[in-house]
Amino acid sequence: MKKSGIKIIVQNKKARYDFEIISTYEAGLVLSGTEIKSIRAGRIQLKDGYGKIQGGEAFLHDIYIAPYPNAGPFNHDPTQPRKLLLHKKEIQRLYGKIQEKGLALIPLRVYLKAGKAKVELGLGKGKRKYEKREELKRQDAKREIQRTLRQRSKE
Repeated sequence: MKKSGIKIIVQNKKARYDFEIISTYEAGLVLSGTEIKSIRAGRIQLKDGYGKIQGGEAFLHDIYIAPYPNAGPFNHDPTQPRKLLLHKKEIQRLYGKIQEKGLALIPLRVYLKAGKAKVELGLGKGKRKYEKREELKRQDAKREIQRTLRQRSKE
């Protein structure tokens, strides 16, 4: 799936279900050679990942990048924290929002842009169970309306 030089590698669909995304940020990833090769092959999972700010730097925790099969003994640790490349002011702004409002930093998707691996981060607030159920009801109603409109247009 390519759009204007961007190749999406993986999307975290569950994040938009579990969190109300307030704003999004684009960040680069600091990766080793075997990590980028695994990402290009699509062997990455964002399901349990989250962002954390420590010591004035941003890190991405609990994402899984599978070991590259042809690396031999020089492979990487699949679940190690990865440093995010953000401007200092962006990191300070994110740190303030996370501390103040109790928001979380969630990876939404990983993609290649001009040959570089980028991650789209979402600043989100966790949804409650009843909010998730309401959203599912809205989606079902919308699908049903679309279905009836298609059937009527065929008649």
